Amino acid sequence: MDPVKPLAWGDVEAALFDLDGVVTPTAEVHMRAWAEMFNAFLEAYAGPGDRTSYTDADYFAHVDGKPRYDGVRDFLAARGIELPEGTSDDPASAETVRGLGNRKNEAFNEVLARDGVTAYPGSVALLDHLRDLGMPLAVVSSSVNAPAVLEAAGLLDRFRTVVSGKVAEELGLPGKPAPDTFQHAAEALGVPAAGAVVLEDAVSGVRAGAAGGFAAVVGVDRGAGEQVLRDAGATVVVRDLAELVP
Repeated sequence: MDPVKPLAWGDVEAALFDLDGVVTPTAEVHMRAWAEMFNAFLEAYAGPGDRTSYTDADYFAHVDGKPRYDGVRDFLAARGIELPEGTSDDPASAETVRGLGNRKNEAFNEVLARDGVTAYPGSVALLDHLRDLGMPLAVVSSSVNAPAVLEAAGLLDRFRTVVSGKVAEELGLPGKPAPDTFQHAAEALGVPAAGAVVLEDAVSGVRAGAAGGFAAVVGVDRGAGEQVLRDAGATVVVRDLAELVP
């Protein structure tokens, strides 16, 4: 990966962080929870469609960074599998789009409660630097669990606003790759989009940043691939946020 030219933080008014895979390694927990849920479903499913095993490639192509039900819907569509939409109140046992999404959420929360979460050291180093600059920060996450993850990591007080999947749903904001949740976070911080930096590891999130008119979009390569992130619109790509600390 090419050496990174440090961002001119003094020329930026705010930073908008994705959470899973950017601040905390919970993307790995999400990946495991998705794999367990989808593979159990595919093994039991007897209807039409492609029932071959779900893989990490499916995660990056169809699920990563998206609101939970969108991820279920897009993966099933890619496999030619049709299920009823259901409702958000469906039990995790329901064979519906939202039932599968709720099943995955239960698995994630069980792992979080059991194992906790520790933020990436390089991400904490950047958060420390931006705190010293007095820069307002936001988390913009498709996960409804974002506040709980931040609290478990001891970082909730670092962010002036948290736009979680729950907040987006309540406000009727479309999820990533639409830019609306990031734009709402900038507005909540009192900063124009052109003055804010987006930091994302998911292709859908990078696309959201690229579509929103932001000052820069940092792609954090946790497995998606540098060129993939650049093709999606990342203006800078790093492997660790410590690379952005002067």
